[in-house]
Amino acid sequence: MKHMNEKEIGLVPQNEPDRQYYFIERASRLLKERFEKMVASGEAETIYGKEQLEHLLDKKRYGTFHITTFGCQMNARDSEKLLGILEAVGYESVDTEEADFVLYNTCTVRENANLRVYGRLGQLGARKKKYPHMMIALCGCMMQEKEVVEKIKKSYRYVDLIFGTHNIFKLAELVSACLEAREEETEREEAGLHARHRMVVDVWKDTDMIVEDLPVERKYPFKSGVNIMFGCNNFCSYCIVPYVRGRERSRKPEEIIKEIKRLVADGVVEVMLLGQNVNSYGKNLETPMTFAQLLQEVEMIDGLERIRFMTSHPKDLSDELIQVMAQSKKICRHLHLPLQSGSSRILKVMNRHYTKEQFLALAKKIKTSIPDISLTTDIIVGFPGETNEDFEETLDVVRKVRFDSAFTFIYSKRTGTPAASMEGQVPDEVVKARFDRLLKEVQEISAEVCGRDVHTVQQVLVEEVNDHSPELVTGRMSNNTVVHFPGDASMIGTLKDVYLEESRGFYYMGRIYQD
Repeated sequence: MKHMNEKEIGLVPQNEPDRQYYFIERASRLLKERFEKMVASGEAETIYGKEQLEHLLDKKRYGTFHITTFGCQMNARDSEKLLGILEAVGYESVDTEEADFVLYNTCTVRENANLRVYGRLGQLGARKKKYPHMMIALCGCMMQEKEVVEKIKKSYRYVDLIFGTHNIFKLAELVSACLEAREEETEREEAGLHARHRMVVDVWKDTDMIVEDLPVERKYPFKSGVNIMFGCNNFCSYCIVPYVRGRERSRKPEEIIKEIKRLVADGVVEVMLLGQNVNSYGKNLETPMTFAQLLQEVEMIDGLERIRFMTSHPKDLSDELIQVMAQSKKICRHLHLPLQSGSSRILKVMNRHYTKEQFLALAKKIKTSIPDISLTTDIIVGFPGETNEDFEETLDVVRKVRFDSAFTFIYSKRTGTPAASMEGQVPDEVVKARFDRLLKEVQEISAEVCGRDVHTVQQVLVEEVNDHSPELVTGRMSNNTVVHFPGDASMIGTLKDVYLEESRGFYYMGRIYQD
C-alpha cells in the first residue's frame, strides 16, 4: 500500500460524483489488501473470531464498521449516505462499536451533546490500544466548531479522521487517505522507525456544493428521508445550526423528484422531506420554486402513498402551503410548527420574526383549513430574561392552540450563540418549576386531543413488530399518532385500515377493520 503517484493522481476525475466513485474503488482495493494481510498472518482470526471471519470471507467483506448518530433527522439521513458509501467500499455494518471503523455523526445543538461524544471517545481510545488497526472517525455539526477540532487534535490524538457537515460525500476519498496513513505507520514500525500517528482533518467552513447520486443505505425499506435543502438563514439567537450547517441551499426539484421516483421503485411508500426550514425552499434556485409547488410535484409521483416534511418555520408558512395541504390526498395530516415561546417580547429577542398574535392566527388558519390536522411544536423554557409573565404567555398559547404534543426543553446556554452572553439568565430552580408546569399542561391537553379519533377507522402504515408484545404490530396514522394492533412481520411496510378500539392517551389500541 502506498501513496498515489503522479500518474495515478492524473487519473483521478475532477467532477463529482465520478471522483467519489473512483475513490470508492480505490478505498475498496486498499481495504482488501489490508484485510488479506491480516488473514494471512492469523491476526484476522484473533480479531474477529473464527465464525465472524468465515462470514466476512463468505460475503466478500473486508472489515466491519459501526455508525452512531446523534441529533436530528438531517443527521439520520446523512448517516444513511455514510453507511451506503462504507458498504460500497467493502465494510459490513455491525451493531456494536467493536468494529474496525467506528464513526460518530455528531450533533452540537446543546453543549451536553459534545460532552457525550468526548466520553464515548475515551472508551473508544481504550479499545484502540488493544486493536491498533481500528480507525475512529468523527463528522457532523460538532466538527464544524474550530475549538472542538483543536481539542480532539490535542486530547484524543488517536482519532483517525475528522470531517464536517459540508463534505460527507467525500467519505471514500477520506477513508483512502486514512488507510494510506495507517499502512505508512505500520511500515515504519516494522522497520523499527518512529511512527507518528497522522490524523486526517478535512472540515469546510461553508459550501454551495450539492453532490448527487452517491450510494445510500436506508434504515427502513418502506420509508425514507429526502433532503430538499441544506443550511439555515434564520439565526435564531439561541441556535448554533446556521454556523455549523451553513447558509440555505436548495436541491434542484428535478433531482428531488428523480430520487423519490427511484425510492418508490425500490418499495418506499412514505417520504419525509427534510430541511432546516422547508418553507423557504427554492429561494436560491435559478428558477425559483416555492415549497408548496414542490409538494404538488411530489404528489404526482405514482406509487408514493404518503408525504411528510419538517421543519416548518412559522414566519415562512404561506397560505399557498396551507391550501395545498388541505387539498392533498398524500400529504400527511401532521404539521410540526415550533413555537419556542408564547411571549412576543421573548420571541423578538430570540429573533423569531413573528409575534404571539401572529402565531395564534396562523394556528387558527391551519386548523380551520385542515380540521383533522395534528399540530406539534417545540417550546423552550427559561430563555434569558424570561419573566413569570412571559411564561404565562407561553401557557396561554398552549391552552389556545391545544397541540397534539410538544417537545419541551429547558434553555441550555450554547457557546457561540448570541443568547449565551445575554443578561438575565434564569435561575435553575425557577426554570425547573416552570418546566414542570408546562409539561403537566402539555400532557393533559395531549391526552385529550390525541383521543379524538377513537372508535373510527384510520389508515395506518405498519412500521414494526411491537417490542413488548410480538403478537402486535406498531404503525402510525397520517397524523403521526402511534397505533398497536394484532398482526405479524408480513404486514411491515403496508397500509392497513384499522379500527381504533381504545385511546390510551398518546397511542391507540386497535384491530384490522373488516367491512
